[in-house]
Amino acid sequence: MLTRRRFLLLLPAATASASASAQDLASLFHRKKPAPLVPTRVYFGTDTTKGVSKGIYLSHFDSATGQLSSPLLAATTARPSYMAITPTRKHLYAVNAINDPSATISGFAIDQRTGMLREIGQVSSGGAGPAYISIDATGHAAFVANYFGSTVASFRMLPDAMLSQPVERINFNDHKRFAPLGPNTARQDRSHPHCTTISPDNRFLLVCDLGTDHISVFAIDPETAQLTTGTPYLFTNSRPGSGNRHVFFHPNGRWIYGINEIDSTIDHYLWTEASTLNPPQALLVNTGHFVKTIAASFPEEKNTAAEVAVSPDGNFLYASNRGEDTLVVYSIDQDNGRLKLVQRIPSGGKTPRHFTFDPTGEWILCGNQDSATVTVFHRNGATGRLTGPAQSMALDAVMYTLFA
Repeated sequence: MLTRRRFLLLLPAATASASASAQDLASLFHRKKPAPLVPTRVYFGTDTTKGVSKGIYLSHFDSATGQLSSPLLAATTARPSYMAITPTRKHLYAVNAINDPSATISGFAIDQRTGMLREIGQVSSGGAGPAYISIDATGHAAFVANYFGSTVASFRMLPDAMLSQPVERINFNDHKRFAPLGPNTARQDRSHPHCTTISPDNRFLLVCDLGTDHISVFAIDPETAQLTTGTPYLFTNSRPGSGNRHVFFHPNGRWIYGINEIDSTIDHYLWTEASTLNPPQALLVNTGHFVKTIAASFPEEKNTAAEVAVSPDGNFLYASNRGEDTLVVYSIDQDNGRLKLVQRIPSGGKTPRHFTFDPTGEWILCGNQDSATVTVFHRNGATGRLTGPAQSMALDAVMYTLFA
């Protein structure tokens, strides 16, 4: 029996329940619309020895429209040809690619509100002509390839976020330890380390040496920045004179694609690791499958292949050609990793040294070093094909592009 007293006791709970139900019902009809994509910061490293560029420039990219804002000078620094950002995204490092033993790495703090850069210091790169810098996934170590100095140097991250002096400095001109030089005397006059790529598991460093046509694999200790492999493991595509430049890991972690600058080719490798060994070891196996990046009718001696990257979904590979001035698209066979040509498209400028995907994977930004432009291409996720340029932004002597 529901007495008056019991009714009064139950009334607040019933009212609250009805109110909650009404709120739930209202939320079904008045859910907030998804927040629009916020323009993303993007930094451009430029060649300060040519034209009017002065260092690193900052723009904002709108992934909804594919448009870049007008670039602003974020930091003045000499020839920042390659850059890397820490896992915390609070600090940026750039190699100052001058052909002098006194070449440096510059460290910058990123203003979290404006994106502008404040220099926190410089340190020796460990050799002339630094061409590449990578930071390990823990943010404790950095590795630099010095192209003209024929060295690879490692660095610890200090408490103040600046890099230490070189922890190790490895001379690749030691041809008893490393491979002999390739046959192209004009380009392979000495060892030319061109990249220091860290494996996805953060345990190995891969170094492409354009001078010897070999890839060296070292085990690394991120805590100490030491290369723990006493004798490097050397791998080659068995095509002397190809001049390997960069490598890129497929998202599956089992396939690696290496681009060769001199003969404009891309190689397919298999990657395996022996985690039970101490130090750990990794094996790079050349599958024998390779493709040319330039059209059959284009003279090989007039082109130098530059960048290689795999789309975030792992279905397509992209490469750039300096000379032919193109971007090339390949589909990746998901069973065996082989490449098949999909498209060859003009880069929208001259000398496309570097390109990169935006964070959504729907756009590619291409820096055309010798035509003072950054071109933006839309990417079809289903077919891999590029359309555009959707925009051509003026910026002098672009060498590298980094989203942050």
